[in-house]
Amino acid sequence: MTDHDEVPSADHEFQERIRRAQASAGESGIDALLLSPGSDLRYLTGYQALPLERLTCLVVRAGADPVLVVPNLERPAAEASPAGASGLEIVGWDETDDPYALVAGLVSGAGTVALDNQMWAEKVLRLRDALPGVRQRLAGDVISPLRMRKSPAEITALREAGAAIDRVHANVPNWLKAGRTEREVGADIAEAIRAEGHATVDFVIVGSGPNGASPHHELSDRVILPGDPVVVDIGGTTPAGYCSDCTRMYVVGEPSADFLTSYEVLQRAQAAAVDHVRPGVTCASVDAAARDVIAQGGYGELFIHRTGHGIGLETHEDPYIIQGNDQVLEPGMAFSIEPGIYHPGRHGARIEDIVVCTDDGVEALNRRTHDLVVVPAE
Repeated sequence: MTDHDEVPSADHEFQERIRRAQASAGESGIDALLLSPGSDLRYLTGYQALPLERLTCLVVRAGADPVLVVPNLERPAAEASPAGASGLEIVGWDETDDPYALVAGLVSGAGTVALDNQMWAEKVLRLRDALPGVRQRLAGDVISPLRMRKSPAEITALREAGAAIDRVHANVPNWLKAGRTEREVGADIAEAIRAEGHATVDFVIVGSGPNGASPHHELSDRVILPGDPVVVDIGGTTPAGYCSDCTRMYVVGEPSADFLTSYEVLQRAQAAAVDHVRPGVTCASVDAAARDVIAQGGYGELFIHRTGHGIGLETHEDPYIIQGNDQVLEPGMAFSIEPGIYHPGRHGARIEDIVVCTDDGVEALNRRTHDLVVVPAE
């Protein structure tokens, strides 16, 4: 993955994030957060460290200044990143040193530490051995609530990502033709994702005909046929480090009557969920707003996944829009609304927007039409 200049870039923004993480850790009875390369470390420091077998670890202590422990061969990159620019203390270690002992020394006397949720098991176990008797918890309990509430700068970055992926969808009819394979269409889309300003292509789903009934279908060599509905779900990461994710529906030629009937229900379900978003409602109630419409239309058993997921530095992060999640929405929370109806062996359909909960309602970051886009078969 390429390096990204995180948003916001101002040094004090990262310092403020660390300060809030320290305060939250202390309130939760955690003496230190131990974060390896990944989105939590990027969120707090702006440093996109390489995920190596060598230990890189941000040590955020509740009662002391943070320290970034890095292999010395990675130190120049760390110092050149926003982490170095912010004045964060960087401590290097040589190839023959024990970095786990170094981290243990930095948190001497700790009773509880929290490790980032995506830390490799090898590193989790070695930190456990280096800190005998110290309780381990998940750092996500502290950091996820901070990351869920996007700053104005982060929302601007997500808005720009949404506009870029919308521009790609605007050109999909130029590539989606009967006689072409999903893989050929997907290659054109991937090229356009980069051309429209993304640093990386994170996924390209082109699910034609029966393949559309598999929500996470991979590109295949299936030839697109006249009459095929096609699910196009695409996303990438911008140079600012923030993600896009948008699904629209296309049909090559004339769609079947039964597809049009179910698609009309899907459109109403997606709109109902978006309209329901506002401060004070729960994630579960947004899910229910979509699910109830689909169930009432007679397709309840064909909606086989949650309604949405949070988005930011990762394509999938908190909050999750799913039954049983009583997380109350607050201004600044960004997530997808993407109900689907899937007929096994026949076809599938999904409509997805990224939305942001605002002070008094909702802003949709994707603006392309929700109508079925008909591409001429000839």
